[in-house]
Amino acid sequence: MAGTNSAITDEQAALIEAAPLFFVSTVDPGMKATADGIGPINLSPKGGTPLHVLDPNRVAYLDYKGSGDETARHTQAGGPITVMVCSFEEDNCAIVRLYGTAKITPLEGSPLTEFLREKPAGELKLPERQVVEIEVEHTVTSCGYGVPVMPFARERTVGDRGRRFKEKR
Repeated sequence: MAGTNSAITDEQAALIEAAPLFFVSTVDPGMKATADGIGPINLSPKGGTPLHVLDPNRVAYLDYKGSGDETARHTQAGGPITVMVCSFEEDNCAIVRLYGTAKITPLEGSPLTEFLREKPAGELKLPERQVVEIEVEHTVTSCGYGVPVMPFARERTVGDRGRRFKEKR
């Protein structure tokens, strides 16, 4: 049974802070899917960079350059954001979802930049892009029964970036 809260609980914060991976999903409220594969919903894994719990209704992370920047584009269009954190541990299965709105701020314009840089991405050696700050409106915790048990091996390095599924240009 899922539990809904108006703020991040201490138990949820512990799971969030221990997670080596989280997922960010955003939507452009005015966009429809196109024939070239671009759709109104974007779902991105964020590994290597920590998700920081700032207070019970705010989280933030340092965003790095990579592929597109759909999170920023959808946020600027007024779309909502959902963050999902899973526990892959054997004895601690759970899923925490944070629902809210995001604010994207250039590094030089955010008062959070230096704080986030104190705990940067470990092996992710990409240029920093921006600060993503999320105002959490409510949270949901569910059992995580469908999440597999997986041990954490290591962070991915830039050298690990596969090319198999990228277009050849």
